[in-house]
Amino acid sequence: MGVPNIEVIDGIEYSRPRVFLFQETGVGVAEFAGRTAYDSFSSSENSEIRDMDKFLSDNSNDTKENLSDYESFESYKNAINKIDDAALLDKLAWTYFHHSVLEHAVLSFLIKGMSRGVLQELARHRIATYTIRSTRYVMGEVLNAFNASQDVDDSREWFIDKMIKADSLVVPTEDYLRLEWGNAFDKLLLQKMKLIKKGESWEKLTVAKKSIPLLNQNMSAEDLFLALEAGPRKRNVGDSFKHIVTDNWKVDGMMTINIRSLKNFFDLRDSGAAWFQIRWLAEEMKKVTPSKYLKLIDKKFKDSKEKDEKDV
Repeated sequence: MGVPNIEVIDGIEYSRPRVFLFQETGVGVAEFAGRTAYDSFSSSENSEIRDMDKFLSDNSNDTKENLSDYESFESYKNAINKIDDAALLDKLAWTYFHHSVLEHAVLSFLIKGMSRGVLQELARHRIATYTIRSTRYVMGEVLNAFNASQDVDDSREWFIDKMIKADSLVVPTEDYLRLEWGNAFDKLLLQKMKLIKKGESWEKLTVAKKSIPLLNQNMSAEDLFLALEAGPRKRNVGDSFKHIVTDNWKVDGMMTINIRSLKNFFDLRDSGAAWFQIRWLAEEMKKVTPSKYLKLIDKKFKDSKEKDEKDV
């Protein structure tokens, strides 16, 4: 799969996200929806559409439990989901602008290594479903490194070096990372001192109950870190420490979106007017979006494909 590409923007290096297409519903269901709206099944160039309509009409009084030939229904359905092209959808997309029909085609993208700053941009795109790796469950590594560093002579530098190796930020430049993680260490240390001053336990807040005895054992910082990492994670440990998270923090997530909303996303974000990080995401998503969808939602792609076909 390779490693993320690095690009320099105004003197700062950033890593681009990686995108993988995990699931697609095809365009057949969208065509069937359009044929339903216009009652034009017999006009479809796809025999699967015509056959399914005839089959359903012949079995109009049946249910799933007593369909005379339910296996045929499954066969027609699977065939429809494999349709790659539909003339009706092209007309609805580019002539009549009946875009609601396109909402029946859905894609799911796995996104690796986008920034939390991009999440703020994605919040503007409401007609999509996002499932994002929570900082609740990844903050443990940061806190384990911080706790392991406390008995080291230069605990701040040890913590910074450990977190640089974790590759948790979209900015890969070491000098920049030292600033980011040094700032995180200072914030955690301040929080720890305030809790101790109030007589509250830092250990109970940051370490699972079964792992607290590890903090009192005579072991090296590296061994303590590895032992804490191998042990149980404290539930929802990140809730009290999200204040150290910056917009450069890497997150992974799944994005599921219908192609009408994907058209809106590409129109707005695959543009020179968009912030470069979300433009990179749009570019990477477009790379893995099959052409059968792009020709319905991307005018530049449609025009270039038509030109190529004429040249041939």
